[in-house]
Amino acid sequence: MTGHHHEHSAHDTGHHSHDDHDRHDRHDDHASATGLRARLRHLVTPHSHDPALAMDRELETSRRGMRALLVSFLGLMVTALLQLVVFAVTGSIALLVDTIHNFADALTALPIAVAFTLGRRAATRRYTYGFGRAEDIAGIVVVLFIAASAAVAAYEAVRRLADPHVVDNLGLVALAGAIGFVGNEAVARYRISVGRQIGSAALVADGLHARTDGFTSLGVVLSATGLWLGFDAADPLVGLLITVAILAVLRDAARDVYRRLMDAVDPELVDAVETTARATEGVREVGTVRLRWIGHTLRAELEIVVDPELSLVRAHRIAEDTEHRLLHDVPRLHAALVHADPAGHAHDLTGHHRSD
Repeated sequence: MTGHHHEHSAHDTGHHSHDDHDRHDRHDDHASATGLRARLRHLVTPHSHDPALAMDRELETSRRGMRALLVSFLGLMVTALLQLVVFAVTGSIALLVDTIHNFADALTALPIAVAFTLGRRAATRRYTYGFGRAEDIAGIVVVLFIAASAAVAAYEAVRRLADPHVVDNLGLVALAGAIGFVGNEAVARYRISVGRQIGSAALVADGLHARTDGFTSLGVVLSATGLWLGFDAADPLVGLLITVAILAVLRDAARDVYRRLMDAVDPELVDAVETTARATEGVREVGTVRLRWIGHTLRAELEIVVDPELSLVRAHRIAEDTEHRLLHDVPRLHAALVHADPAGHAHDLTGHHRSD
Protein backbone atom coordinates (compact mmCIF):
# COMPACT_ATOMS: atom_id res chain seq x y z
CA MET A 1 0.00 0.00 0.00
CA THR A 2 1.10 3.51 -0.52
CA GLY A 3 -0.31 6.91 0.36
CA HIS A 4 0.71 10.17 -1.19
CA HIS A 5 -0.11 13.70 -0.10
CA HIS A 6 -0.14 16.62 -2.48
CA GLU A 7 -1.16 20.25 -1.96
CA HIS A 8 -2.20 22.30 -4.95
CA SER A 9 -4.63 25.05 -5.90
CA ALA A 10 -3.34 26.36 -9.19
CA HIS A 11 -4.95 23.72 -11.38
CA ASP A 12 -6.56 26.36 -13.56
CA THR A 13 -3.19 27.81 -14.53
CA GLY A 14 -1.65 24.69 -16.03
CA HIS A 15 0.87 24.31 -13.16
CA HIS A 16 0.98 21.82 -10.32
CA SER A 17 3.02 21.44 -7.13
CA HIS A 18 4.06 18.51 -4.95
CA ASP A 19 5.06 18.79 -1.30
CA ASP A 20 7.29 15.73 -1.26
CA HIS A 21 9.60 16.91 1.52
CA ASP A 22 9.03 16.59 5.23
CA ARG A 23 7.67 19.72 6.91
CA HIS A 24 10.75 19.89 9.12
CA ASP A 25 12.92 20.57 6.08
CA ARG A 26 11.71 24.15 6.27
CA HIS A 27 13.99 24.61 9.25
CA ASP A 28 17.02 23.31 7.40
CA ASP A 29 19.69 25.86 6.54
CA HIS A 30 19.60 25.13 2.83
CA ALA A 31 15.77 25.21 2.56
CA SER A 32 15.68 28.75 1.26
CA ALA A 33 18.30 27.92 -1.38
CA THR A 34 16.28 24.88 -2.43
CA GLY A 35 13.17 27.05 -2.73
CA LEU A 36 15.10 29.54 -4.85
CA ARG A 37 16.33 26.80 -7.18
CA ALA A 38 12.77 25.47 -7.46
CA ARG A 39 11.50 28.89 -8.46
CA LEU A 40 14.27 29.25 -11.06
CA ARG A 41 13.39 25.86 -12.48
CA HIS A 42 9.76 26.87 -12.64
CA LEU A 43 10.63 29.78 -14.91
CA VAL A 44 11.63 27.33 -17.63
CA THR A 45 9.64 24.24 -16.62
CA PRO A 46 5.84 24.75 -16.45
CA HIS A 47 5.25 21.60 -14.34
CA SER A 48 7.69 22.43 -11.57
CA HIS A 49 7.27 20.78 -8.16
CA ASP A 50 7.31 24.15 -6.35
CA PRO A 51 5.06 24.05 -3.23
CA ALA A 52 5.08 27.86 -3.08
CA LEU A 53 2.68 27.97 -6.05
CA ALA A 54 -0.17 26.58 -3.97
CA MET A 55 0.41 29.18 -1.28
CA ASP A 56 0.58 31.95 -3.88
CA ARG A 57 -2.77 30.88 -5.28
CA GLU A 58 -4.25 30.71 -1.79
CA LEU A 59 -3.06 34.23 -1.02
CA GLU A 60 -4.51 35.54 -4.28
CA THR A 61 -7.88 34.01 -3.41
CA SER A 62 -7.79 35.65 0.03
CA ARG A 63 -6.88 38.96 -1.59
CA ARG A 64 -9.95 38.71 -3.81
CA GLY A 65 -12.08 38.17 -0.73
CA MET A 66 -10.47 41.11 1.08
CA ARG A 67 -10.96 43.31 -1.98
CA ALA A 68 -14.65 42.37 -2.10
CA LEU A 69 -15.01 43.22 1.58
CA LEU A 70 -13.33 46.59 1.17
CA VAL A 71 -15.36 47.63 -1.88
CA SER A 72 -18.65 46.54 -0.32
CA PHE A 73 -17.76 48.20 3.00
CA LEU A 74 -17.15 51.52 1.27
CA GLY A 75 -20.34 51.15 -0.77
CA LEU A 76 -22.48 50.52 2.31
CA MET A 77 -20.87 53.34 4.26
CA VAL A 78 -21.65 55.80 1.46
CA THR A 79 -25.23 54.48 1.31
CA ALA A 80 -25.70 54.80 5.07
CA LEU A 81 -24.24 58.31 5.19
CA LEU A 82 -26.59 59.50 2.43
CA GLN A 83 -29.53 58.05 4.33
CA LEU A 84 -28.35 59.70 7.53
CA VAL A 85 -28.47 63.09 5.83
CA VAL A 86 -32.06 62.47 4.72
CA PHE A 87 -33.02 61.32 8.23
CA ALA A 88 -31.71 64.59 9.66
CA VAL A 89 -34.14 66.40 7.33
CA THR A 90 -37.21 64.16 7.64
CA GLY A 91 -36.98 62.63 11.12
CA SER A 92 -38.29 59.28 9.80
CA ILE A 93 -37.83 56.55 12.41
CA ALA A 94 -38.20 53.88 9.70
CA LEU A 95 -35.38 55.48 7.78
CA LEU A 96 -33.26 55.72 10.94
CA VAL A 97 -33.69 51.98 11.54
CA ASP A 98 -32.72 51.28 7.94
CA THR A 99 -29.66 53.51 8.27
CA ILE A 100 -28.57 51.70 11.42
CA HIS A 101 -28.98 48.38 9.59
CA ASN A 102 -26.74 49.58 6.79
CA PHE A 103 -24.03 50.71 9.19
CA ALA A 104 -24.25 47.33 10.95
CA ASP A 105 -24.06 45.49 7.64
CA ALA A 106 -20.93 47.41 6.70
CA LEU A 107 -19.36 46.40 10.01
CA THR A 108 -19.96 42.68 9.39
CA ALA A 109 -17.06 42.92 6.95
CA LEU A 110 -14.73 43.15 9.95
CA PRO A 111 -15.04 39.57 11.31
CA ILE A 112 -14.75 38.17 7.79
CA ALA A 113 -11.67 40.30 7.11
CA VAL A 114 -10.16 38.94 10.34
CA ALA A 115 -11.00 35.41 9.17
CA PHE A 116 -9.33 35.93 5.79
CA THR A 117 -6.26 37.33 7.55
CA LEU A 118 -6.07 34.36 9.93
CA GLY A 119 -6.58 31.98 7.03
CA ARG A 120 -3.28 33.12 5.52
CA ARG A 121 -1.31 31.84 8.50
CA ALA A 122 0.68 28.69 7.96
CA ALA A 123 -0.39 25.44 9.62
CA THR A 124 1.21 24.63 12.97
CA ARG A 125 1.71 21.46 14.97
CA ARG A 126 -1.44 22.34 16.93
CA TYR A 127 -3.53 23.61 14.00
CA THR A 128 -2.36 21.07 11.46
CA TYR A 129 -5.01 22.01 8.87
CA GLY A 130 -4.24 25.71 9.18
CA PHE A 131 -6.67 28.45 10.17
CA GLY A 132 -9.17 28.37 7.32
CA ARG A 133 -11.97 27.40 9.70
CA ALA A 134 -11.95 30.97 10.99
CA GLU A 135 -14.19 31.75 8.02
CA ASP A 136 -16.84 29.41 9.40
CA ILE A 137 -16.73 31.21 12.75
CA ALA A 138 -17.15 34.50 10.89
CA GLY A 139 -20.12 32.97 9.09
CA ILE A 140 -21.75 32.27 12.45
CA VAL A 141 -21.24 35.92 13.42
CA VAL A 142 -22.92 37.05 10.19
CA VAL A 143 -25.88 34.71 10.80
CA LEU A 144 -26.27 36.24 14.27
CA PHE A 145 -26.27 39.71 12.68
CA ILE A 146 -29.06 38.62 10.31
CA ALA A 147 -31.05 37.23 13.24
CA ALA A 148 -30.58 40.51 15.11
CA SER A 149 -31.82 42.41 12.03
CA ALA A 150 -34.97 40.28 11.98
CA ALA A 151 -35.54 40.89 15.69
CA VAL A 152 -35.10 44.68 15.33
CA ALA A 153 -37.40 44.81 12.30
CA ALA A 154 -40.11 42.85 14.13
CA TYR A 155 -39.79 45.00 17.25
CA GLU A 156 -40.03 48.26 15.29
CA ALA A 157 -43.04 46.99 13.32
CA VAL A 158 -44.96 46.05 16.46
CA ARG A 159 -43.99 49.31 18.18
CA ARG A 160 -45.21 51.35 15.22
CA LEU A 161 -48.54 49.49 15.23
CA ALA A 162 -48.99 50.40 18.90
CA ASP A 163 -47.71 53.97 18.56
CA PRO A 164 -48.16 55.41 15.03
CA HIS A 165 -46.15 58.52 14.13
CA VAL A 166 -46.26 61.18 11.44
CA VAL A 167 -43.50 61.25 8.83
CA ASP A 168 -42.72 64.41 6.85
CA ASN A 169 -41.08 64.75 3.42
CA LEU A 170 -42.30 61.39 2.19
CA GLY A 171 -40.62 61.93 -1.18
CA LEU A 172 -37.22 62.26 0.42
CA VAL A 173 -37.88 59.24 2.63
CA ALA A 174 -38.80 57.15 -0.40
CA LEU A 175 -35.70 58.37 -2.23
CA ALA A 176 -33.46 57.44 0.70
CA GLY A 177 -35.08 54.01 0.87
CA ALA A 178 -34.47 53.52 -2.84
CA ILE A 179 -30.81 54.50 -2.38
CA GLY A 180 -30.53 51.98 0.44
CA PHE A 181 -32.11 49.21 -1.63
CA VAL A 182 -29.91 49.81 -4.68
CA GLY A 183 -26.74 50.09 -2.57
CA ASN A 184 -27.47 46.95 -0.57
CA GLU A 185 -28.51 44.87 -3.56
CA ALA A 186 -25.37 45.88 -5.48
CA VAL A 187 -23.21 44.92 -2.50
CA ALA A 188 -25.15 41.68 -2.00
CA ARG A 189 -24.66 40.59 -5.60
CA TYR A 190 -20.96 41.43 -5.47
CA ARG A 191 -20.32 39.62 -2.18
CA ILE A 192 -22.31 36.54 -3.17
CA SER A 193 -20.65 36.36 -6.59
CA VAL A 194 -17.11 36.60 -5.22
CA GLY A 195 -17.96 34.34 -2.29
CA ARG A 196 -19.17 31.58 -4.60
CA GLN A 197 -16.21 32.01 -6.94
CA ILE A 198 -13.67 31.61 -4.13
CA GLY A 199 -15.76 29.12 -2.12
CA SER A 200 -16.28 31.31 0.96
CA ALA A 201 -19.52 30.49 2.81
CA ALA A 202 -18.93 33.41 5.17
CA LEU A 203 -18.74 35.92 2.32
CA VAL A 204 -21.88 34.47 0.74
CA ALA A 205 -23.67 34.75 4.09
CA ASP A 206 -22.53 38.35 4.38
CA GLY A 207 -23.94 39.02 0.91
CA LEU A 208 -27.26 37.55 2.02
CA HIS A 209 -27.11 39.83 5.04
CA ALA A 210 -26.75 42.83 2.74
CA ARG A 211 -29.79 41.58 0.85
CA THR A 212 -31.84 41.57 4.08
CA ASP A 213 -30.98 45.22 4.63
CA GLY A 214 -31.95 45.86 1.02
CA PHE A 215 -35.40 44.46 1.88
CA THR A 216 -35.56 46.81 4.83
CA SER A 217 -34.72 49.75 2.58
CA LEU A 218 -37.35 48.66 0.08
CA GLY A 219 -39.80 48.54 2.95
CA VAL A 220 -39.07 52.21 3.64
CA VAL A 221 -40.11 53.01 0.05
CA LEU A 222 -43.30 50.97 0.35
CA SER A 223 -44.10 52.55 3.70
CA ALA A 224 -43.67 56.07 2.33
CA THR A 225 -45.88 55.17 -0.63
CA GLY A 226 -48.59 53.78 1.62
CA LEU A 227 -48.49 56.81 3.88
CA TRP A 228 -48.68 59.10 0.86
CA LEU A 229 -51.83 57.23 -0.22
CA GLY A 230 -53.34 57.80 3.23
CA PHE A 231 -52.83 54.27 4.62
CA ASP A 232 -51.54 55.02 8.12
CA ALA A 233 -50.80 51.37 8.97
CA ALA A 234 -48.57 50.93 5.92
CA ASP A 235 -45.34 51.53 7.81
CA PRO A 236 -45.72 48.81 10.50
CA LEU A 237 -47.37 46.26 8.19
CA VAL A 238 -44.56 46.57 5.68
CA GLY A 239 -42.15 46.18 8.61
CA LEU A 240 -43.73 42.82 9.43
CA LEU A 241 -43.42 41.72 5.80
CA ILE A 242 -39.76 42.72 5.88
CA THR A 243 -39.28 40.58 8.98
CA VAL A 244 -40.64 37.55 7.13
CA ALA A 245 -38.30 38.23 4.20
CA ILE A 246 -35.32 38.53 6.54
CA LEU A 247 -36.24 35.23 8.22
CA ALA A 248 -36.21 33.53 4.81
CA VAL A 249 -32.72 34.87 4.13
CA LEU A 250 -31.67 33.86 7.66
CA ARG A 251 -32.77 30.29 6.95
CA ASP A 252 -30.65 30.11 3.79
CA ALA A 253 -27.58 31.66 5.41
CA ALA A 254 -27.82 29.48 8.52
CA ARG A 255 -28.23 26.35 6.36
CA ASP A 256 -25.12 27.16 4.33
CA VAL A 257 -22.99 27.88 7.40
CA TYR A 258 -24.30 24.78 9.20
CA ARG A 259 -23.43 22.58 6.24
CA ARG A 260 -19.94 24.02 6.10
CA LEU A 261 -19.43 23.39 9.83
CA MET A 262 -20.64 19.80 9.36
CA ASP A 263 -18.18 19.22 6.47
CA ALA A 264 -20.98 18.91 3.94
CA VAL A 265 -20.05 19.19 0.26
CA ASP A 266 -21.98 19.13 -2.98
CA PRO A 267 -22.47 15.43 -3.91
CA GLU A 268 -21.54 16.38 -7.48
CA LEU A 269 -18.01 17.11 -6.23
CA VAL A 270 -17.78 13.58 -4.83
CA ASP A 271 -19.00 12.23 -8.17
CA ALA A 272 -16.35 14.30 -9.96
CA VAL A 273 -13.60 12.90 -7.73
CA GLU A 274 -14.73 9.31 -8.28
CA THR A 275 -15.08 9.76 -12.04
CA THR A 276 -11.67 11.37 -12.42
CA ALA A 277 -9.96 8.76 -10.23
CA ARG A 278 -11.53 5.83 -12.11
CA ALA A 279 -10.41 7.32 -15.42
CA THR A 280 -6.77 7.32 -14.27
CA GLU A 281 -4.66 4.63 -15.90
CA GLY A 282 -3.83 1.84 -13.45
CA VAL A 283 -6.77 2.48 -11.10
CA ARG A 284 -9.00 -0.61 -10.88
CA GLU A 285 -11.54 0.76 -8.43
CA VAL A 286 -12.18 3.74 -6.13
CA GLY A 287 -12.92 3.19 -2.45
CA THR A 288 -13.90 5.68 0.20
CA VAL A 289 -13.90 9.34 -0.84
CA ARG A 290 -13.95 12.18 1.68
CA LEU A 291 -14.07 15.90 0.96
CA ARG A 292 -14.13 18.87 3.29
CA TRP A 293 -13.89 22.62 3.07
CA ILE A 294 -11.08 24.33 4.97
CA GLY A 295 -11.96 28.00 4.63
CA HIS A 296 -12.54 28.55 0.92
CA THR A 297 -10.51 25.58 -0.36
CA LEU A 298 -11.31 21.88 -0.63
CA ARG A 299 -9.28 18.96 0.72
CA ALA A 300 -9.75 15.38 -0.37
CA GLU A 301 -8.94 11.91 0.94
CA LEU A 302 -9.60 8.84 -1.16
CA GLU A 303 -8.62 5.23 -1.65
CA ILE A 304 -7.83 3.58 -4.97
CA VAL A 305 -7.32 -0.10 -5.78
CA VAL A 306 -4.36 -1.10 -7.96
CA ASP A 307 -2.79 -4.31 -9.31
CA PRO A 308 -1.21 -6.22 -6.38
CA GLU A 309 1.75 -7.23 -8.55
CA LEU A 310 2.90 -3.64 -9.05
CA SER A 311 6.06 -2.37 -7.44
CA LEU A 312 5.81 0.21 -4.68
CA VAL A 313 7.24 2.82 -7.01
CA ARG A 314 4.67 2.08 -9.72
CA ALA A 315 1.77 2.13 -7.22
CA HIS A 316 3.05 5.45 -5.91
CA ARG A 317 3.17 6.79 -9.45
CA ILE A 318 -0.46 5.84 -10.05
CA ALA A 319 -1.47 7.54 -6.78
CA GLU A 320 0.42 10.66 -7.82
CA ASP A 321 -1.14 10.63 -11.27
CA THR A 322 -4.58 10.37 -9.66
CA GLU A 323 -3.82 13.41 -7.49
CA HIS A 324 -2.57 15.36 -10.45
CA ARG A 325 -5.76 14.74 -12.41
CA LEU A 326 -7.98 15.56 -9.43
CA LEU A 327 -6.23 18.83 -8.69
CA HIS A 328 -6.74 19.96 -12.26
CA ASP A 329 -10.31 18.72 -12.70
CA VAL A 330 -12.04 19.38 -9.35
CA PRO A 331 -12.82 23.07 -8.71
CA ARG A 332 -11.31 24.66 -5.58
CA LEU A 333 -9.41 21.47 -4.66
CA HIS A 334 -6.23 22.55 -2.89
CA ALA A 335 -4.89 19.33 -1.36
CA ALA A 336 -5.38 15.60 -1.83
CA LEU A 337 -4.34 12.44 -0.02
CA VAL A 338 -4.55 9.33 -2.21
CA HIS A 339 -4.08 5.90 -0.63
CA ALA A 340 -3.33 2.99 -2.97
CA ASP A 341 -4.51 -0.49 -1.94
CA PRO A 342 -3.39 -3.72 -3.70
CA ALA A 343 -6.43 -5.59 -5.02
CA GLY A 344 -7.51 -8.36 -2.67
CA HIS A 345 -5.39 -7.13 0.24
CA ALA A 346 -7.04 -3.90 1.28
CA HIS A 347 -6.94 -3.17 5.03
CA ASP A 348 -6.40 -6.74 6.19
CA LEU A 349 -5.07 -5.55 9.55
CA THR A 350 -7.09 -2.40 10.15
CA GLY A 351 -10.44 -3.25 8.55
CA HIS A 352 -12.11 -4.01 11.89
CA HIS A 353 -11.22 -0.48 13.11
CA ARG A 354 -12.96 1.22 10.23
CA SER A 355 -16.48 2.60 10.68
CA ASP A 356 -17.26 2.85 6.95
